[in-house]
Amino acid sequence: MSQNLHHDLQPQHIAIIMDGNGRWAKKRFLPRFIGHQKGLKSVRRLVAHCSALGINALTLFAFSTENWRRPADEVNKLMGLFLKALQKEVSKLNENNIRLLIIGDRSGFSEEIQTHIAIAEATTRDNTGLVLSIAANYGGRWDIVEAVKKWQLANPGLNVSEMTEEALDRYVALNELPEVDLLIRTGGEQRISNFLIWQMAYAEFYFTDDLWPDFDEASIDKAIESFSSRERRFGKTSEQVAN
Repeated sequence: MSQNLHHDLQPQHIAIIMDGNGRWAKKRFLPRFIGHQKGLKSVRRLVAHCSALGINALTLFAFSTENWRRPADEVNKLMGLFLKALQKEVSKLNENNIRLLIIGDRSGFSEEIQTHIAIAEATTRDNTGLVLSIAANYGGRWDIVEAVKKWQLANPGLNVSEMTEEALDRYVALNELPEVDLLIRTGGEQRISNFLIWQMAYAEFYFTDDLWPDFDEASIDKAIESFSSRERRFGKTSEQVAN
């Protein structure tokens, strides 16, 4: 991952915890699943907008390793929505030169979903525009443990004491992308919920009370405006950054 030590007006890599679908539906006396369907429409709008802005990478937290604890009916409907999105959205992403990545433990998904993940990634692999990553059955701690395992497999003759940050960085998810510059969380909560722990070491955080289905183009513009007003020092002093 590259780390930009200079102040940029626009983030290269935005990560979003899309929170509030269920509460959005509850406020309207609708089933929670309607909120998730509405949330997918927000995803479409935001992907198109970020692509138009020239953002390099957008990573969305769709389903965490902890989300399996939700009621079985809701989980089943979320899996159905995920499969439907994989089947219906990929051609549109491909037409718009957007590359799709799915990060997380795929073994938890049905064979049908795993097959469509592979098809979606293969279809968009050579696209050169926005990289859209969907974190599904993903956890930041899981990601780091998996990276350590991969490092050990790749370096059988080395002792773990010889591992460096730079070496391990090659094996975490999204290692070929710039580090996350900006994390946005909707829904009023102010925590990262085990999302991209390694990749967000120097990210700026932006929290909003907007529920995800209400988060639109103007909302992300506001978040980017907040980002652009911050001084990013990466351990340096203000004077050093200025020079």
